[in-house]
Amino acid sequence: MEEKRIAVTAIVIDEIQAVPEVNSVLHDFKDIIIGRMGIPYKERGVSVISVALDAVPDRISSLTGRLGKIKGVSAKSAISKK
Repeated sequence: MEEKRIAVTAIVIDEIQAVPEVNSVLHDFKDIIIGRMGIPYKERGVSVISVALDAVPDRISSLTGRLGKIKGVSAKSAISKK
């Protein structure tokens, strides 16, 4: 069994209509979320969300992949080495 890692996922939402789908995906992964911070940047019409996670790498990648498939959304994760 893989060991859990700490990670942070950065999410940039360029299209406001994508917000409900992003929130739905995050809700699906609520069991691995430690915390979350969202910043709406109205002047640029984007939102930035940072999500702290505690999970096995495959689960983190699954979350990032699902988010990345949403139109108007970019997501990247940084995962601890241990």
